[in-house]
Amino acid sequence: MDTYTLAAGLPALGWALHGSMLLRRLATARRDPLTGLHTRAGWTTRAEHLLAKHPNALVLLIDLDDFKAINDTHGHAAGDAVLTATADRLTGWCGRYGIAARLGGDEFAAIVTDPAHTAGLFALRVALDEPVSHHGHTLRVSASVGCCHRDHLPVPSLTDALSAADASMYAAKGHGRRNTH
Repeated sequence: MDTYTLAAGLPALGWALHGSMLLRRLATARRDPLTGLHTRAGWTTRAEHLLAKHPNALVLLIDLDDFKAINDTHGHAAGDAVLTATADRLTGWCGRYGIAARLGGDEFAAIVTDPAHTAGLFALRVALDEPVSHHGHTLRVSASVGCCHRDHLPVPSLTDALSAADASMYAAKGHGRRNTH
């Protein structure tokens, strides 16, 4: 290979490497580094597609109750353990029927596409309320869960479904800890 051919190929190689790095960074930005769940940006695209495709889809919002107290009392590593356990439990419950996300802080979301699976909301609540062990401490955990069925919306958009699930979640919080509304 002559020097001219080699020199001409270097910019293409540089752009290929640059493009590969950008794709890797974009993929990383769409995943929460702590839980491995989709972030809001990564989840929204997938959730909008699933919501449009499945008329019986269920959108969930989950907020951990008294999460700040866990961080304040036991430290941020304990809070991270609770967030990771919550992510694992939510992902396990969704299974192959949906996808879960950590929207930020102690707020999670999921969309489930199989109407038969959505009957298991009680099982999700039980799973989310299981204590978490961390360095010899048993951390009491509970979550408020709000949900919205796509077919209950006048306009089946993700924004409207999340708003309805949010209202449902805050109604559950109003009824005390360990509630699903």
